[in-house]
Amino acid sequence: MTHKMFASDNNSGIHPAILEAIAKANSGHAPAYGSDSYTADAIRKFKEHFSEDCEVALVFNGTGANVTGLKAMVRSHQAIICTNGAHIHADEGGAAEGFIGGKLLTVPSADGKLTVDGIAEQLHHIGNQQRSQPKAVSISQCTELGTVYTIEEIKEITSFAHANGLYVHMDGARLSNAAAHLGCSFKEMTVDAGIDMLAFGGTKNGLMLGEAVVCFNKELASELTYIRKQGMQLGSKMRFIAAQFERLLTDDLWHKNASQANRMAQLLAAGLQKFPNAALTQPVESNAVFISLPKEQIGQLQKTYAFALWNAAINEIRLVTSFDTTEEDIKEFLSHVEKAYS
Repeated sequence: MTHKMFASDNNSGIHPAILEAIAKANSGHAPAYGSDSYTADAIRKFKEHFSEDCEVALVFNGTGANVTGLKAMVRSHQAIICTNGAHIHADEGGAAEGFIGGKLLTVPSADGKLTVDGIAEQLHHIGNQQRSQPKAVSISQCTELGTVYTIEEIKEITSFAHANGLYVHMDGARLSNAAAHLGCSFKEMTVDAGIDMLAFGGTKNGLMLGEAVVCFNKELASELTYIRKQGMQLGSKMRFIAAQFERLLTDDLWHKNASQANRMAQLLAAGLQKFPNAALTQPVESNAVFISLPKEQIGQLQKTYAFALWNAAINEIRLVTSFDTTEEDIKEFLSHVEKAYS
């Protein structure tokens, strides 16, 4: 019997409406490299959700989106401040430093969030030619621990960063989940909050593949498309990425998908907390559940289900729900947890 995986929302399939959009785009020929009508429609949707003035560059994947946006902000002698658990630091194979040539300056964080105090810790030796000079701050929304920055927290960071001559980049691989959790628009959380550059995620929210770099700072926008090409993120058949985003951003499909994933995470967390010695290690604010379970029960569950053993020292696991996770999937998993305890 095949069970739904809880290892990552990357393991989920393609939303049927997205698959249909791809099929519709697969009709006849269309201009290459983003000169097609599908790409124009997708960009129009981004402008509706974010800002008429934003610049949009569609790319293949999250790492590509992050490094493309960051390279437009940072030169090789400069640095990016982020948490020690940030995806660009811990999970992208050194792509940021390799592609940009600059340095990542990390700050410890217990909940995945970067703070003004953390940024300030790295603002020393400014003007010293022997140290990489901080030029950007990168935050993840949602964080790698499933937590969500409030709009007020984002504004506090961008205000402090801009006052100190720093740009602010947002890794928004799960931005839809964050917006659904906060009950706000994309614009309120990015443009209005002072973000300069965004990596907007689609793959984790029902797309087959595809992310987008969305730039809100005009002085950074001019080189974005050239950097995308040099970074091997310019798709010749761009219409197949664009058609997915156009559909995702129509009729609130992004919100429906993200809300479903978030709700299933809440249901999963509530069910797990009923078991002995089960304790959440992070608040459940998106589609990720971080929880500590007894080692023996974890071992039993791993025989049937795929999920991440996040921190073996405290028996902490990560369970991620997706747009296609159902209540039946949660009930089935919890029944296996019960068996593991018996």
